[in-house]
Amino acid sequence: MRSHKILKIFPKNIPIQNSISKELGISNILTQILINRGITDVDSADKFLKVSTRNFHDPYLFLDMRKAVGIVKKAQKNSQKVLVCGDYDVDGITSLALIKGTLQHAGLKVLHYLPHRIKDGYGLNKSVVSFAKENNVKVLITVDCGTSNHKEISELNKLGIEVIITDHHELAGNILPQAAAIINPKVPNSGYSYRDLAGVGVAYKFAQAFCNSMLLEDLDLVSLGTIADSVPLTGENRLIAKEGLARFSQTKRPGLQVLMEKAGIQKKKFTSQFISFILGPRINASGRMDTAETSLDLLMSQDKEEASVLAKCIEDHNRQRQKVEGKILQEAEDLINREVNFKEHKVIVIAKEDWHQGVLGIVASKLADRFYRPAIVISLTDNLCKGSARSIKNFHLFDALKDCQDHLSAFGGHSHAAGLLIDKNSINDFRNNINRLAQEKLLLEDLLPSLEVDLEVRLGQLNEDIVAELEKLEPFGMGNPDPLFFTKNLKVKGQPQALARETLKFWVTDGEVTFQAIGFGMSSLRESFLSASSFDLVYTPKLDTWLEEPSVILEVKDVFFR
Repeated sequence: MRSHKILKIFPKNIPIQNSISKELGISNILTQILINRGITDVDSADKFLKVSTRNFHDPYLFLDMRKAVGIVKKAQKNSQKVLVCGDYDVDGITSLALIKGTLQHAGLKVLHYLPHRIKDGYGLNKSVVSFAKENNVKVLITVDCGTSNHKEISELNKLGIEVIITDHHELAGNILPQAAAIINPKVPNSGYSYRDLAGVGVAYKFAQAFCNSMLLEDLDLVSLGTIADSVPLTGENRLIAKEGLARFSQTKRPGLQVLMEKAGIQKKKFTSQFISFILGPRINASGRMDTAETSLDLLMSQDKEEASVLAKCIEDHNRQRQKVEGKILQEAEDLINREVNFKEHKVIVIAKEDWHQGVLGIVASKLADRFYRPAIVISLTDNLCKGSARSIKNFHLFDALKDCQDHLSAFGGHSHAAGLLIDKNSINDFRNNINRLAQEKLLLEDLLPSLEVDLEVRLGQLNEDIVAELEKLEPFGMGNPDPLFFTKNLKVKGQPQALARETLKFWVTDGEVTFQAIGFGMSSLRESFLSASSFDLVYTPKLDTWLEEPSVILEVKDVFFR
């Protein structure tokens, strides 16, 4: 992996470093990382490091919140049925589980509708309208969807059904749907100061308002959906994630208990990576391969035996998902090698028959990472074709789709992830149009992957206490990445060991200090390390706690051989 990534090392700010370090009693290394995250005063740094549930925003900052709660309270008083309609990903499933569980606990008659990814597609649809009518529903609450469903909400209004939207997606046009209440921090004049809540975060604010309670016991569920949806772990999301992760080891949800046991992580310190790479993909797998009802049932289960059966089904779906994903990814890369001219195409748009719609988003994400340009993957059908899109840092995907909407039948999403429906005959025009936009908006350097390095350090500046102090920055994720350090002129000491899954474990030294290092996916570099006169490393220092005495280990992200 001889890197072509551009290193961008944050400039040091010694005066601010010294001020914050002295006031809070923390190292200059930790302080500089805070500065790199935009935290440049003592109060902000103290608040970031000392997360407290007292810092939750008032849910009634949403201007429509009082109206929304009043509608549901009225349904409760009149014993009317409430329907909750969600989305089939982790964010939508956790949102639905939270709202349905909260309302049921309050004694309401609650039904739910969880769309099928293939049969229904994203958001409200005519099947939801029919279901609500057939079941004599009086109130419909959307979770993680609804902001773009003008037609369906109009039809529900005609049926006398009051619609409450709880969502976090961008508004596609300038007109809001005619819902009775809209709880979405991204719509104009929402009243809420923090825009980046996940769908489950918005649902949580509604649940807090309805119950007039902090509902801290639900933060395991809320953090699960928040981290899995890859929203920035800043502001209130950081509070949700940090407090929620701390509750996973004591979760009372049998479904989560069993899922963690099967994944072998129930006795470990719970991190955001466990959700992003272990629990999240498993919960998503059922909705990708079959129906998301299995995952919803798991999260809402009150019985451990039932949860075990559901978890086994989810594990089977996840293995199936991995197999299908691998096949499509290989086909996609072959198609790119044949059809995509990278000099002309700054956005990858590829399409093929019979690609399973459930894994398009994962494939698009991996292609965007590999080729470092926006990727749109479309499954061809006779009628409308479904596509998923993932982007890179400086290309706002949702805005680009808005500019191309004449070629699209429907679309929705965020700056970095989106879904779309498109007529088969419109794909070429869409490809040309979005690439014209990309030519205008993307510079050459935008298409070169970079690493934002927090500090250049000597190995002698690191020790167990300094690395332990970095844990105060957790949880890591979007908007708050793992700290990256850069050290020059290192040599390998001893013989590097190639381990399972292409992992390489070795010792590095600057001649004075020696640390163990580990490089995932780097086993092919064993001979390069041995033959190099020296090398520079980009890495994240971690504490290796497998032995009785914790020790520093360098988790290598990139290497530059000399």
